[in-house]
Amino acid sequence: MKTFLTTIITVLAIGFYSLASAVPPGMEVEFTKSPMGKVVFSGKLHADKGKKCDDCHPKIFEQKKGTAQIKMEDHQKGEKYCFTCHNGTVSFKADGNCNRCHKPG
Repeated sequence: MKTFLTTIITVLAIGFYSLASAVPPGMEVEFTKSPMGKVVFSGKLHADKGKKCDDCHPKIFEQKKGTAQIKMEDHQKGEKYCFTCHNGTVSFKADGNCNRCHKPG
């Protein structure tokens, strides 16, 4: 009985850890207020690159809808929000690659 309970607790702990640390593959977040066109964040794309939710939340982004107010000067400084990684060192540089993220319509 003790072995059974230990096994169940271990399986549940692993399951909860993987849920907490993985970016949901089907998750997409749309940022629609940009005059350059909407930006769609793909959880699957980032998960496929080995990123986890806690790589960015809450250190870079709060987990509360509408809190990210990304501005052009954030692109230029390259030290806030998406540009923490999209700086040309960790991932492709956002500045000068507008169409990689911004989609018209």
